[in-house]
Amino acid sequence: MLPKKTLTAGIALAAVAMITVPAVAYAARQDDSLFEAARASASIAADPPPGLVDALARDLGVTAEQAEQRLANEAAAAGVEPAIRAMLGPAYAGTWVSGPTATPVAATTDPSKVAGITAAGVEARVVSRSLGHLDRAKAALDQAAAQAPGTAPVWYVDVVENTVVVLTSTPAKATAWVRASGADTSAVRVVRSGEQPRTYYDVRGGDAYYIGSGSRCSVGFSVTRAGSQGGFVTAGHCGSTGATTTGSNRVAQGTFRGSSFPGNDYAWVEVNTQWTPVGVVNGYSAGILPVRGAAVAQPGSSVCRSGSTTQWHCGSVQQLNTSVTYPQGTVSGVTRTSVCAEPGDSGGSFISGDQAQGVTSGGSGNCSSGGTTYFQPVGEILSTYGLSLAGQGPGPSPTVTPTNPGGTWAPNTAYATGATVTYGGATYRCLQGHTSQVGWEPPIVPALWQRV
Repeated sequence: MLPKKTLTAGIALAAVAMITVPAVAYAARQDDSLFEAARASASIAADPPPGLVDALARDLGVTAEQAEQRLANEAAAAGVEPAIRAMLGPAYAGTWVSGPTATPVAATTDPSKVAGITAAGVEARVVSRSLGHLDRAKAALDQAAAQAPGTAPVWYVDVVENTVVVLTSTPAKATAWVRASGADTSAVRVVRSGEQPRTYYDVRGGDAYYIGSGSRCSVGFSVTRAGSQGGFVTAGHCGSTGATTTGSNRVAQGTFRGSSFPGNDYAWVEVNTQWTPVGVVNGYSAGILPVRGAAVAQPGSSVCRSGSTTQWHCGSVQQLNTSVTYPQGTVSGVTRTSVCAEPGDSGGSFISGDQAQGVTSGGSGNCSSGGTTYFQPVGEILSTYGLSLAGQGPGPSPTVTPTNPGGTWAPNTAYATGATVTYGGATYRCLQGHTSQVGWEPPIVPALWQRV
C-alpha cells in the first residue's frame, strides 16, 4: 500500500471522498463479537513462532507484544472478511487492518450499515465508492493496458484511500491513458513514481538452464565480475561464445561470454538484470548449500554433484589432473570422480563441504548402474575469465587462494614430474605431471607437490 503522504504528491483526477464515522470505532465491540470469536479461534494467536515474532518486531518497528497481537488480529480479520462482505452486499468497500496491532477496519457506502460493522467488532468507515466500483475502474485500465502496454508500470485498487492508484514516471501520458480507457476518471488518481518493477530470479548451482531453444545444461557456480552483472560458470561444451540462455522457467537469462571446448571444458555466462548470482548450490534433497571458497579436495575426499537431471549425488575424488578423450576431442586437467551423472547434468556443481570444486564435464555410466564422472576445476575458470565466486549476501565474496605470494610457480603452466618451483619462500618438487591452475598452489596440493 502506498503511504498516504506519497499519494498527496500525486496528480489527482478527482478528490477522494472519505468520511470516517466519529466515535464508532470499537464502540459496539463485545466479547461475543464476530471478530473476537474469530480472534479466539486463530491458531497463530496461541503459539506464534518466535522467529516470526522477532522478524515482525524488527521489520515493522513494533514491540514483540504488538507483533503477537498483530498476528492474531490479522488472522481474525481474514476470517471475518467474508461475513462482512456478505452483510454489506453492494455497499461493501473493502476491509483492511491498521496500526501497530492491526486494528480491523471495514468500509461501506451505506451509513445505515455502520451499526452492523461495529457490532461485528470492526471499525467502520463510510466512503463514496464501493469496492465493485473500484474494481470496474481497474478492470477498464487492465483492458487498456492489454491494448497499449507500457504506459504505466503499476496500478491497483487502494481500499484505504477509496480510489484506484496509477503509478507512473510520465503523469501526463498516464492521465491521457486513463481518460482514453473508459474508466471512471473520478475514481482514479495518477501518482508520479520512479518504480520500475521487474521480476527477480536467483542464479543457483545445480539449477537447469537452456541454450537457445534447444539443449539443457546445469549451472555450475554463481560468479561476479567487475563492471558486470555477474553470472555463472558451466561446461564449455554446453554452448559457444555468444549463445543465449534461458532459465529453468524459460525466462531470458544471459549470454555465453567465453567458452572453451575441447582442450578445456569451461565457459561463463553473463546474466541480465532479472537474475541475481547467489553463492549457493541447489542440493535438491540436501537443501540449499552455501559456497564459501574453492579449496581443492584431495584424492580420496568426498565430493557431491548437483545437476538438473539426476539432482544430488555423492562419491569421492579419485584422481586430479586427468585427461579424457570425448568424441569431440581431448580435455586435459579435469578431475576424475566416482560420482554418477547423466545428460543434462553437464555444467553442474561439484562441491566438497562448502568448497566449490568444479563443473561437470562428462563421464560414463549412469545413476542407475553407477559410473565415473569428470569435472573441470573451478579455479582455472575463475582465473581465465577474471571471475570471483558470488557471495550469499552482504559481505566479501568467497575467494580462491592467491595465485602466488612470490616465487616461480605460476598457474596454467605444464609441470613435469621432478620439476621444482618456489612459492612463498619455499621450494617444491613436482610429484605428478600436470598443468597448474588457481587453487592448485603447491602448499595446498600435496598430491602434486612436495616441499623440499
